[in-house]
Amino acid sequence: MVNAYCGVLILADVCLLFIKAFFSVLDSAYRLFVPVKEKSVAGEIVLITGAGHGIGRELALKYASLGGTVVCWDLNPQGNKETVDEVMKLGATKAYGYKCDVTNREEVFKVADLVKAEVGNVTILVNNAGIMPCKPFLDHTPEDIHKIIDVNVMAHFWMLQAFLPTMITNNHGHVVALSSMAGILGIANLVPYCASKFAVSGMMEALNDEISTATGSQGSNVRFTTIYPYMVDTGLCKKTKDQVSKLDGYGPTKGSCCAYCDCPTAKLQGGIDSKTLAGS
Repeated sequence: MVNAYCGVLILADVCLLFIKAFFSVLDSAYRLFVPVKEKSVAGEIVLITGAGHGIGRELALKYASLGGTVVCWDLNPQGNKETVDEVMKLGATKAYGYKCDVTNREEVFKVADLVKAEVGNVTILVNNAGIMPCKPFLDHTPEDIHKIIDVNVMAHFWMLQAFLPTMITNNHGHVVALSSMAGILGIANLVPYCASKFAVSGMMEALNDEISTATGSQGSNVRFTTIYPYMVDTGLCKKTKDQVSKLDGYGPTKGSCCAYCDCPTAKLQGGIDSKTLAGS
């Protein structure tokens, strides 16, 4: 009896899988001819963590060029100021820079209150800050591992707790999280980093499911997008390609990508409705 019941459950799961796969193929075919409409970010308040260099800086410049009001957070005030200055050179009327340790929950909430008072409610949150020590797992000290998890994972929790409630209340907002190719497949010499990026992916998928299935309309217009960049030469880890041979077939044939990539606008502005977006 038990075996028969288990067999029925397995058969039902397999059927459901085929049905979902069928509709996914139909949806993909439909999107070839009717792409998802890009969403304007003009007038949106965009907060980017880790904006002092690399991907964070390029995102700040791109959002500003699209008409967003950019709020830059970084632990390095000099790099952050350089980003704000570059944004202003684009002709932006205003750009804001704040020093914040995103691993410190109290500091995150304190600076978040300052942003709300001086700029307004953040409507697009880009959790970009991260670190990437590249060495064998057994060479990592406990302090190394704690720092990786604090910056790459716990900071996402604190930022979400600080800004997501207002988005849900206003039924308007978009959360973008930077994961990594290392959040899709495990890579030697990046064990704690991979663990942190897998965590980001799971966190965002679960959040999207939780908010989208919540009863009532509150929060139904809040979107979640996860970006999976290839290895990017931003100063986090030099010559990564030489140390991580597993990625040879997944990106450029020579070296790492540079931080800037002129991707389709929707990819940078968080304008695609799906919860996950493969980035460059």
